Amino acid sequence: MKRRILLVDDDLAVLFTLKAVLELHGFEVETAGSSAEALARMESGVYQLVISDLRMETEDAGLKVIRSARQQPYNPATALLTAYPPSALRWNGKDADQKHRDREEWAEQDSDSLLIKPLGTGDLLRQVEALLVTHADKQLRESKFSPKAQEEKRRSG
Repeated sequence: MKRRILLVDDDLAVLFTLKAVLELHGFEVETAGSSAEALARMESGVYQLVISDLRMETEDAGLKVIRSARQQPYNPATALLTAYPPSALRWNGKDADQKHRDREEWAEQDSDSLLIKPLGTGDLLRQVEALLVTHADKQLRESKFSPKAQEEKRRSG
C-alpha cells in the first residue's frame, strides 16, 4: 500500500515538482494550492504525512494547516516547508548539535519536521522517510503505553 502525502504550497512550480519527485519514489501524493484547500482535503482524506509551505495567503497559513493536521483523528506526521525559517533556526555558524536542538525546539512547538528550501531530491526523500519512520515509532510507543493498553495488559497478565 502506498503511503499518502498531502502536499500544500501556493507556488505551483514547487508543488508539482515535489509531487513528481515523491510519486516517482512510490508515494501517493495529493496537492492543495492554499490552506483552505488543504483543510478541506484533510477532512475528506487520510494521510500519513502532511507537508505544508509556511507562507501562503498569510505569513502563518502553513502553521494553521499543520495545527489542523495534528487535530485529525488519523494523526499524520507533519512537516513545514519554508525558504524563510524563523530567525532562531537560521543556522549560519551553528554546529550540528545546535542545529539538531533548534529543529527539536521547532517540532515541540508546531511541526514534526522543518524542511528548508531549496531542497534536493535526495535530502527530501531522506527527510520524508525518516519522518515517517519516527512518527510510526512514536505512535507505536504511545499505543503500547496508553491507559487502554495498560488495562488490557493488566487483565491478561
